[in-house]
Amino acid sequence: MQPEEFRRWGHAVVDWIADYQQRVAALPVLSTVQPGQVRATLPPEPPRQAEPFDAILADIDKLILPGLTHWQSPNFFAFFPANNSGPSILGELLAAGLGVQGMLWATSPACTELETHVLDWLADMLALPARFKSAGAGGGVIQDAASSAVLCALLAARERATGFRSNEHGLDGRLVAYTSTQAHSSVEKAVKIAGLGRANLRQIEVDDRFAMHADLLAQQIARDLEAGLKPCFVSATVGTTSSNGMDPLPEIGRICREHGLWLHVDGAMCGTAALCPEFRHVHKGLELADSYAFNPHKWMFTNFDCDCFYVADRAALIRTLSVLPEYLRNKATESGAVIDYRDWQVPLGRRFRALKLWFVIRHYGIEGLQYHVRRHVQLAQEFAGWVAASREFRLSVPPPLNLVCFAHVGGDDFNRRLLERVNQTGRVYLSHTVLRGRYTLRLCVGQTHTEAEHVREAWELLQSAAADLAARASS
Repeated sequence: MQPEEFRRWGHAVVDWIADYQQRVAALPVLSTVQPGQVRATLPPEPPRQAEPFDAILADIDKLILPGLTHWQSPNFFAFFPANNSGPSILGELLAAGLGVQGMLWATSPACTELETHVLDWLADMLALPARFKSAGAGGGVIQDAASSAVLCALLAARERATGFRSNEHGLDGRLVAYTSTQAHSSVEKAVKIAGLGRANLRQIEVDDRFAMHADLLAQQIARDLEAGLKPCFVSATVGTTSSNGMDPLPEIGRICREHGLWLHVDGAMCGTAALCPEFRHVHKGLELADSYAFNPHKWMFTNFDCDCFYVADRAALIRTLSVLPEYLRNKATESGAVIDYRDWQVPLGRRFRALKLWFVIRHYGIEGLQYHVRRHVQLAQEFAGWVAASREFRLSVPPPLNLVCFAHVGGDDFNRRLLERVNQTGRVYLSHTVLRGRYTLRLCVGQTHTEAEHVREAWELLQSAAADLAARASS
């Protein structure tokens, strides 16, 4: 593709995206295709001859769009958001056009130094402990997702606990990790990948707000020590996926300090709330943590993938993950004056993710980001108020921020049918979880373009669908 042709079709693609953003609210949020339906529309063989680009672009509307669930719809209330924004999209486009591979400082100095600087910016914007900034012993790095962050944290904890011997000789089966019963599944996956084994993951019970019981954590650590095992790692969460549960970091942190355990804190979505001073209580006790992660690709208008991972001691992480073959040796690395982010992650190669994050921060500014976060929390709290005032619905847990967990009084089967009915309309998309053994509906307000009318329409749809189901059941 020659530059002028690229220019012409580049404009066409940007126009398509802009049009999509304008019409996405009118599209069915949840894809209705059946398994195999998309593949059945695709040619069985790849083209032997080049195809015109207009035909390729036309097939996006014809073949791909029907098979998409529209995460960028303002009516998307499921899971946690994976939102984006204009500046983020343009930053991603520019990163793709530059096409740099930022594994070493030497392979693109600006890629590394912008990332370090933006991560320090964010540490200040969120009022994170100073120990997570690059001026000291710590620092931040962009991972693809919080799952990679918890794995890297666990690997560093494993090596610290074994005096960096397990990388050389493997594990003896004695290392133990801890998290809550409500923690993300990535913790379980990490203990499997890191070689601790799922049997050595202790899932600690939670309180009535689905936060980890710190006293039960302390008791389990004591039992494991008595059994001759070696506790090494705790993963706490501020904003669990199911319920937005907030683990008590001060108490958990003190226990970890007492026993020399690595404390990792997962703030995947809710960490963004700390942009606003009134929500920074979610990070109370974070100064006791060894590592922390949150995802701008969830609630900070930066498209997937972009996880910000901070460590208080970067030397431990680098020593855990560094492998230096001859073909990567260079003067800048040997000088010790630069950061090589290849040593802060599992893969060698890395994309220029900092560019889109830089664009977002500069486009919105701190005040603009705060405005949207506050607005989303306000809308979620208004929805929670409607639920609390209803005779037919009940809150499952008081919502701390922008996730509302609730259920109809009709019981589990009724709520299953209600969720299916509402999602099948295509007008909204909600998800579910199970809390205290009960089927629970989840509505999360965090999509970039969600406004009051979208939340109100979701509530009205839930009420009307529930009334229809109840009428059918009684007839």
